[in-house]
Amino acid sequence: MGMQVEQIRTGGDRNFGYLCSDEATGEAFAVDPSYSPEAVVDAAARRGWRLVHAFCTHGHGDHTNGNEEFERLTGLRALLFGDRDARSGIEVAHGARFPLGEGGVEVIHTPGHTPDSICLLAGDALFTGDTLFVGKVGGTWSEADAWQEYHSLHERLMTLPEATRVFAGHDYGVAPTSSISREKTTNPFLLQPDVESFIGLKNNWAAYKKAHGIR
Repeated sequence: MGMQVEQIRTGGDRNFGYLCSDEATGEAFAVDPSYSPEAVVDAAARRGWRLVHAFCTHGHGDHTNGNEEFERLTGLRALLFGDRDARSGIEVAHGARFPLGEGGVEVIHTPGHTPDSICLLAGDALFTGDTLFVGKVGGTWSEADAWQEYHSLHERLMTLPEATRVFAGHDYGVAPTSSISREKTTNPFLLQPDVESFIGLKNNWAAYKKAHGIR
């Protein structure tokens, strides 16, 4: 399935919002239209894409603050984990698939950064929110959260095809986009041999960043 992606700098702390369209039909969905929902809507109109779904990757305010305005502009509610789409009746749950043109959008539940964190997979495009960044991973607030995130990353994202394109929720890395293959081979968190080492790097991330010149 050919997927076209537009990455939009929406504001906040280097936040990204997204449009993703089925190339054959022009049906599209939005991801995290925060801070600048009108920019997301305008971009869809400019590309001639018809918005049929919208999602937020988790419930933090920097990803949801544009939801009311986005719904006012489009009539579409931006769905979070556990929500049910009023039109189709489909619940945003792990493994759920929302129709999009000739294919669909798959929901991948990736708890860790938050209990409700999801990633969205459409064709070869993966929208990772704050679960996976370019060269980094999402923050966690306890060892239990970090353990969950480790397993979400390794069992649900790193098992995807290596050519899968990665589109994160913030421009925190050395490049605005990546791939599963690149993250497997360069992301220091994903190179850790076990969950204990993963948590250890989280606990010492400030020192690691300083030592390696990471912003």
